[in-house]
Amino acid sequence: MAGLCAIIVALLLTASPAVGATVTLACSGLGIAADLCRDGAQAWARNTGNEVRFVSPPKGAGEQLALYQQLLAAGSADIDVFQIDVVWPGILGNYFVDLKDHVDPQILDRHLPAMVEAATVKGRLVGLPWFADVGLLYVRKDLLDAHHRPIPETWDELEDTAALIQRAERAAGNDRLWGYVWQGRAYEGLTVNALEWIASRNGGTIVDPAGTITIDNPRAAEALTAAHAWVGAISPPGVLNYMEEEARGVFQSGNAVFMRNWPYAWTLVDGPDSPVRGKVAVAPLPKGGADGRHAATLGGQMLAVSKFSAHIPEAVDLARHLTDLAEQKRRAIHGGANPTIPSLYEDPDVLAANPFLGELAKAVGNTVNRPAQATGMRYNQVSAEFSATVHEILTGRRGAKEALADLDRALVRVSRGGRW
Repeated sequence: MAGLCAIIVALLLTASPAVGATVTLACSGLGIAADLCRDGAQAWARNTGNEVRFVSPPKGAGEQLALYQQLLAAGSADIDVFQIDVVWPGILGNYFVDLKDHVDPQILDRHLPAMVEAATVKGRLVGLPWFADVGLLYVRKDLLDAHHRPIPETWDELEDTAALIQRAERAAGNDRLWGYVWQGRAYEGLTVNALEWIASRNGGTIVDPAGTITIDNPRAAEALTAAHAWVGAISPPGVLNYMEEEARGVFQSGNAVFMRNWPYAWTLVDGPDSPVRGKVAVAPLPKGGADGRHAATLGGQMLAVSKFSAHIPEAVDLARHLTDLAEQKRRAIHGGANPTIPSLYEDPDVLAANPFLGELAKAVGNTVNRPAQATGMRYNQVSAEFSATVHEILTGRRGAKEALADLDRALVRVSRGGRW
């Protein structure tokens, strides 16, 4: 544990000399999100006379969760405020302060009910909603227009359009262009992508809300087999090691027709220095066929306060500040972060900065939840088993039917025979 604490100390970036309390914030983020977090926290520090120090955790969600579990299980006070994924409250909630007595109920009622529900574990409010996420399809509209192709409605249409444009553009000299980039590394991002593929074909959600394991079914196998065929065809072989930023880098450099990513990427791909500025549209992810559905995984982040903190009142105040309406509006305008406060979706300033919010509203209406509530403390094990199995299928090391049958048996063991 001493070595781990030394790593944390090395990551701390000190602000101005302390006047009041020193609150340490674990502030992860994609793209410019980390800078937005830092700016908001430093504004709070200036206004309150406190100091904020920042920890930059690992990029991958799995690595972040492992680090947080080690620190919290040891009772460490190194971090006061944690940025946590929407699927982590059931895993980490026992280590966090119950915020119900620290937040005005009327303020809490402003947030999306689904996010508040996700932050509540056994009646305890263990996090404050910070931003919501859904998977989106980013489209090079200029290339679709040039090749007279509509935005695809199904995955088969996406594959056909991606292949056609990739082939034509390469023949014209753009030999670095790929059809579709996404998150294919064996981590939580692959769980999210694969769940969207499977749910879009009505293949379930790995484990259903009642706790029944459903992954071993023909529609799920069909979805994963189709995705395997993309690798090396319309998707670069390296996609199997991509996370969000790797996919964005390829797309933003002008080397992909389609990209699956979170809304944060919009501000960057349409930014002043982006090579594809003004050429990109956003759409719902495709359906899994004529009888399928649009399916976008619900994501998001919350802020939680460690019960081991030496500065709980100040830490709670920082979390309230970062999740309030004014700060969520600032983050939406400057970073494309989706508010958890619905009224901001009608704010003229937010709408002017985020023209894709209309498509985002459609995606929010087609969300699919990861099975975090059904699997509770074991969700991380479920996700790790799932993403590892999907990765084996995508690499061609195993066939989907055989791999999913083995995954089903593995999840039965994880669930202790279905008793989550």
